[in-house]
Amino acid sequence: MNMQTPSRVHLHIVVFLVCLVQLSQPVCVDIPSGTEAVLGKMMKLTCISCMKREEVKSKTHVDWYYMTKAEEDVIPDKTLIYKYEGDFPMEVDGPFKGRLMWDGSQDLQDLSISIVNVTYNDSGVYECHVLRQFEFDAFTPSAYVFKNITLRVKEEASLDTTALYSEIMMYLLLVFLTFWLLIEMVYCYRKISKSDELVQDTGY
Repeated sequence: MNMQTPSRVHLHIVVFLVCLVQLSQPVCVDIPSGTEAVLGKMMKLTCISCMKREEVKSKTHVDWYYMTKAEEDVIPDKTLIYKYEGDFPMEVDGPFKGRLMWDGSQDLQDLSISIVNVTYNDSGVYECHVLRQFEFDAFTPSAYVFKNITLRVKEEASLDTTALYSEIMMYLLLVFLTFWLLIEMVYCYRKISKSDELVQDTGY
């Protein structure tokens, strides 16, 4: 029995260290992009392409395209508006020049861009094309990711019901805590008063 105890301790230590290593690894979450922009504000077009730890060494090429909403019997034109090539983001001549900025991460798992000073003409479909060429010893495989974002521009932001409910709940909680604190204060005051009366009656 005594011989098994050190082994169990060592096993627990190993499991603990493994958990620490896993928790210390960078986390990538593929979240969808927002689809509603506010006139005159900045809008981030989110494009996430998660990589595994062994895939970090890679060459990444990103193309962002824009096209107007498809109408009946009309094929919209697709326009290249931004790209990331050779480790550098680059603007492209066109209607968006001067109003787009790179909003991605340093590890190139987030490949987003942002539109500055949104106009009504920015409504439409945006496409994020990601091509990765991984650098391994024996071979160089590639992977392709495509994201599609349909953007609508509004004069004012839509009401966020979730935020509204959260504010209402916080207000109710604040009222409840204030009421509870008041009751506790009254209770303590009465208890102290009774103690004073008892002392006066007993003469101590």
